Amino acid sequence: MLRLSTKGQYGVRAMFELAKNYKKGPLTIKEIARRQGVSVSYLEQLLNRLRKSKLIMSRKGPGGGYVINGKPEEISVGNILNSLEGPVAITQCLDPSAKGCKRVEGCVARLLWKSLGEKIENFLDTINLNDLLREETKLMR
Repeated sequence: MLRLSTKGQYGVRAMFELAKNYKKGPLTIKEIARRQGVSVSYLEQLLNRLRKSKLIMSRKGPGGGYVINGKPEEISVGNILNSLEGPVAITQCLDPSAKGCKRVEGCVARLLWKSLGEKIENFLDTINLNDLLREETKLMR
């Protein structure tokens, strides 16, 4: 079974909260954590990675916090997941950080997993934060 780690799940949820607050000002890490039921210390790590990836900005001082770095329609779920999880690697043989498989050159299954990974990445790149905001509006009706 394919599973997304909590890094990706919580990161998308945090970015969703920041998108909801777009043009309203920064959100504190405590507020994001409270709204999404995530620990502040874990969220701190995720927001730091998102900041280093330039998907969010932090503002210090009174009234400070985090804001998305761009419009909600410009930030895809693919961007978020890639900054937190890295590229999609369905199997270990596709993971650039892992030692490769001895059968890489002639493996038909590897081609299948590679194609599937590309389709997942392409799909995630078509969904942006604005799409998630619209979905929430539908859920709230």
